[in-house]
Amino acid sequence: MNTLEFRKLPQLSYPVNEAFNTLSTNISFLGRDTKKLMLTSSRASEGKSFSSLSLARKLAERGKRVVLVDTDLRRSRMVSTYGVKFPQDSKKYGLSHYLAGIAEQDEVLYKTNVAGMDFVPVGRELLNPLPLLSSNRFQALLDRLAEAYDYVIVDAAPVGVVIDAAEIAKYCDGILLVVNYNQVHRQELIDAKAQLENSGCPILGTILNQVDYDGFTNKKYYYKSHYYSYYKAYEKGADEKGADEKKKG
Repeated sequence: MNTLEFRKLPQLSYPVNEAFNTLSTNISFLGRDTKKLMLTSSRASEGKSFSSLSLARKLAERGKRVVLVDTDLRRSRMVSTYGVKFPQDSKKYGLSHYLAGIAEQDEVLYKTNVAGMDFVPVGRELLNPLPLLSSNRFQALLDRLAEAYDYVIVDAAPVGVVIDAAEIAKYCDGILLVVNYNQVHRQELIDAKAQLENSGCPILGTILNQVDYDGFTNKKYYYKSHYYSYYKAYEKGADEKGADEKKKG
């Protein structure tokens, strides 16, 4: 298997770390048939890639075999944001190359420097990836990965921006919707929820981003959370750069 390195893995603050511990624990109770989990959002820059990577890392820390699949073929930020370094002289094949028949599964699947977590990068970005994401070849890839791994974490494009995530969801076992707390309009969430429900894939819960832990109410909700993971993340521009430290005062 090819190898690559995540050189800029985000450092998780205490509340963020505990939130993802809670989330990974809850996921472990979903049963053996829930293995292909898709993360999406209603808008761009809500922290879905950070959430996907952090969840995959936490599941791997629990001794699970995990593969993270980047399916945001239009505008992925995973490689640039987290400093993914491919082997020297590598062809840098990814999902788009596989779906186009240019590469095979073993050429797009990489072992990473995160123990227990492998990775399928996007490869080349595409203007219209929907026909490829709707193909039997893509479904077959996810099914084979689900046979080989305990969990397949699928990082998908924002469902409120393009329809790709709703198509990908048809091949998954469950959906986690990443939401910026107090920033996304209610109607946006209603529309995103409706699109995802049309896929037939169940929405397992919501990951709330930008929650202020200094407030008593938020702390109370955090410790009572079930399928929800509350955390505060710092983002700059369109990049998803991981979690910020807890605010003082």
